[in-house]
Amino acid sequence: MDEFKGCNLDYFPENILIDVLSYLSVRELVRAGRVCKRWKRLVKDQRLWRTVDLTAWKGVTSRILWVLLRQYLGCGLRCLRLRGLLLSARGGTFLSESWLKALSTKCPRLSKLCLLHADLRSLPNCQILPQSLRVLELRGCELPRSFFSQSLPTSPALPHEQAKATSSVGAQQQGCSQKGKWIASPSGIGVERLVLNNVPSFTDQHLQNLASWERLSRLELRDTFRVTANGLRSCAAKEGLSGLEGLSRLKYLEIGITGRQGYQLQMASLGLGAGWLGLEELSLGGKEVGPGLLCASRLKDLKCLHLWACTLSELQIVRSCRMLRGLRQLEFLDVIFQPRQSPPAEEGQGQEGDEEQQNEEEGTGGESNDENRTLDETDPFPSLRRSLAGLLPSCSLVFTNCSVQINVD
Repeated sequence: MDEFKGCNLDYFPENILIDVLSYLSVRELVRAGRVCKRWKRLVKDQRLWRTVDLTAWKGVTSRILWVLLRQYLGCGLRCLRLRGLLLSARGGTFLSESWLKALSTKCPRLSKLCLLHADLRSLPNCQILPQSLRVLELRGCELPRSFFSQSLPTSPALPHEQAKATSSVGAQQQGCSQKGKWIASPSGIGVERLVLNNVPSFTDQHLQNLASWERLSRLELRDTFRVTANGLRSCAAKEGLSGLEGLSRLKYLEIGITGRQGYQLQMASLGLGAGWLGLEELSLGGKEVGPGLLCASRLKDLKCLHLWACTLSELQIVRSCRMLRGLRQLEFLDVIFQPRQSPPAEEGQGQEGDEEQQNEEEGTGGESNDENRTLDETDPFPSLRRSLAGLLPSCSLVFTNCSVQINVD
């Protein structure tokens, strides 16, 4: 026992100490670095700074961001989450151009950036963000009009700059492919997934600017109330005079509106009625499910359909899936199914039908009937499964947290 009393943290190897420190938050890590020189060196290990979440740290200012960037953040950073000052009484500028440029220089492997309640109207456009980003998530942020455009503000060029520009024309022509399409420059936007959740300033103009993002393959629009059907229709991938136009590389699209009761709906999912070439996965949620199902039959390349946070009837689903012969997966998440309504039977016919059905069951055998009964008891959606199995034999069905609405009558 005396040997154990004499032991302390100095006897632990550094790998174990780093594993212990990994359970601390960012604020607690900074405090732990003030214990001693050894802990200060351990806290600066880049294995502790791969995923940094500052959303729970209230009172983060631009000064704290500079301290974290200069002393702790480095090449090991992969994911960064920040909370802005839109809902704070202090207000003020949170992210500056100089800090974002320093972030892209010191953290060249940063691939995911999540901004919550951040005011980005002081930034010229998204090209100021790190070029290594592959995932950009914006929640409750304010955006300028030209945030998603790739054109930088031009300034009058000096004579020696004009000479450099003329000498680089030949190099730019070599960057063209044989088909006449430009290869993405190193300074282009490399974001592959864009998530917009409750961003009221996102409009059709922002959506059109996304057509210049050559690597964007996944777009998630949640509670973006200013996006209209015309805006979505104008950005759909379609054949044009110079080849594919619009968001031609998009493979996954999510549209959902679940908030703001009484808000005048734009029904942006109606823009899918014009078709969308290359779109393989579609996710519809909330009030966009109904109009989106009406237009889903126009998507020829659709393979996966996700429906969430809505109320549907079996007849509505079956009618929409009749034209989706190429569907491979149909997923329902937090969906309330309305009960199947059967027409009232006349007197005498119901009894005769029951007797005939009993005779048929006795003739066919009781084993299969017992299996069907057990399946119906364990599966709350037996009729829907049977209907979709006949329409889409090669499609897999997934039900997650779904229920059946029960009428009081």
